Order: sequence, then structure tokens, then C-alpha cells
Amino acid sequence: MGKELTKGNEAIVKAAVLAGCRAFYGYPITPASEIAEAAAKYLPAAGGTFVQAESEVAAINMLYGGAAAGVRAMTASSGPGISLMQEGISYIAGAELPCVIADIMRGGPGLGNIAPEQGDYNQVVKGGGHGNYRTLVVAPYSVQEMADLTTLAFDLADRYRNPVMVLADGFIGQMMEPVEFAPRAVLPEAPGWSVRGTAETRANLVSSIHLEPDMLERHVRKLEAKYREAERNEVRWENWRTEDAEIVLVGYGIMGRVLKSVVEMARAAGIRAGLLRPITLYPFPAAQVRELARRARAFAVVELSTGQLVDDVRLALEGRAPVEFFSRVGGNVPSAEEVLEFLERTFSARHAREEVLAHV
Repeated sequence: MGKELTKGNEAIVKAAVLAGCRAFYGYPITPASEIAEAAAKYLPAAGGTFVQAESEVAAINMLYGGAAAGVRAMTASSGPGISLMQEGISYIAGAELPCVIADIMRGGPGLGNIAPEQGDYNQVVKGGGHGNYRTLVVAPYSVQEMADLTTLAFDLADRYRNPVMVLADGFIGQMMEPVEFAPRAVLPEAPGWSVRGTAETRANLVSSIHLEPDMLERHVRKLEAKYREAERNEVRWENWRTEDAEIVLVGYGIMGRVLKSVVEMARAAGIRAGLLRPITLYPFPAAQVRELARRARAFAVVELSTGQLVDDVRLALEGRAPVEFFSRVGGNVPSAEEVLEFLERTFSARHAREEVLAHV
């Protein structure tokens, strides 16, 4: 199969159909609207179902029903819509139902604007609804990864019977790049635990309500064990020129692309920089961060928020190395030159302080 010039939002849907997704329930919102538009085009053509719900609240509850029926199903939105879905996501996680949810981030808070940002990190990665649950989260930084990680998301959702989020910023959703899609058009059989078909299978429905405290505790501990398993087995990241890096840059999504340019420019200027790009935001590559801290003098996190990813980097490091932070918000994306200037300014000042302290 050759490559197709495809928009990021459309790549999600094409990959989903090839991965066996046969139900999409959603409500359009910029910069994610093309996902619903593509789903309306491709799902019925593949024998599936597209429903434009009356709201994001309705969409997430339709997704609950589709997942319970054993269908590979998904929805998509942006920050304000994901906020409305949070109660439903908590229900789906509590009922241990697999599904995929794409969040194409825009500026906030509130309605904010329609420009790209990364302010949904805490809402998605930390579990925005109530209760002790987690969603697995993958973070594409190219249109190719929008396709590849959507396929992975459906597999992870089934493997762990859990919602999986595809978290991308508006830049990645809106850009167009050549994509090679997996030749996989396979519709999985209805799983044995689904409620589709007979009265006997409908008895398989797992409720998310557990009235007895001991019963709820057992259920939450079961969920916790599942998340620990994912933390052991599903961590994914990319190292870029970190073998001899003194300064490790950390970023995801569009910032992962910008930071690769920063690394090359920094090395040309005599700064040995490298990049750690988390591909899974949960589970987070904490062990890899600590491994890099054995060689690196410092870390610099760059993100399109006032500081959310940076908290996980600091927690992972546990004080092993200093962490600097740079950001733009409101839909502004920093240039590689702007980040390089920050690096030169910040680490020159840090080096000067270290020289002074060394002679005290």
C-alpha cells in the first residue's frame, strides 16, 4: 500500500476503520471537527455506524453503550468537549469497557480559542473524572503517528478493557503529511464478555456502581493492578541524540518536532542537547527519564501550557537533576530559535552560578 497525503484528523479515522472500529459517536468542535466529518464518510462505507450526537455528554454515553456491545467504538473532541465527557469516561473506566477517545487540544480555559495548545494534559493524563481510575494516553507528533498510535490505542483498549486517549494538539490534527496505512482491514469478533446478542451475554454487563465498600475496594484494587501492569509493559518513548547529551529536552506533540530542530541548532552552537519524547503520556516513561539523568546535567521541558508535563518530569527525576521550563500559551507555538535562545540564556546563567559556587 502506497502513501496518501492525509490530514492528521482524517488519518485517525482511516486507521480506526482499518483497526476494526465500526461505531463513532461524536459532536463537531474545532480543531477536531474533521474527525467527525471523516467518520461520517468512512464508517457507513465500511458497514459501521456514525451518529452525530446532540452533545458531547450524549456522545460519551452512546460510546458507553457501543463498547458494552463489544463493538470497537470511538469518539473525538477538543478540550471543552472532553470536559463534558469526563463523567462518562469515569463510568466507562469503572465498567472496564474498551474504547478510544481522541482529544485534539485547543487553547483554554473555557472556550479559549481554536489555536493549538497542550493545556489538556492534566485533564486527560491524570483522569479528569472522579474516582481512582486512569486512561491510557498516547501522544502522536506526526500524521503517520496519528494513524499508527490510533491502531495501537484500539489494541491497548481491548487488552486492558479500558478507555485509551489519543492526545494531539491542533497543529498535529490540522497538518497534512504522507501516511502509509497498515493493510489491516480486520473486524474483530465480538468478545465473549460483550452484552450483544442473547439474554445470557447481556448478563455480562459490568456495572460501574458497587454499593458495598468492600466490594468497591476490591474492584478499585483490580483496576489498580491493571494500571500497574500497563506501567510495566506499555511505556513508549523516543530518544533523539541523547547518548552524550548534557541537556535533555522533553516535549511531545508539535513541540517534539520543534525540539528536534532545537537539538540540531544547539549542537551546532556547541551545546550537547538531546530529546526525550514521550509517546505514552500514561504510562509515563519515568524510568527512562531517570536513566538519562545518570549522564545529563539538566533537563528542559518545553510545552504549550503553563506547566503540566513538567510536573511528571520533576516527579520522575526525584531531584536527580535540575529541571528548567519554557512555554508559550494561548495558541502560540515557539520557534526553534526562541527555544534555543532560552537554552543559551538559562544554561549560561546556571553554569555561571555553578562556577561561583565551586569557588566559594
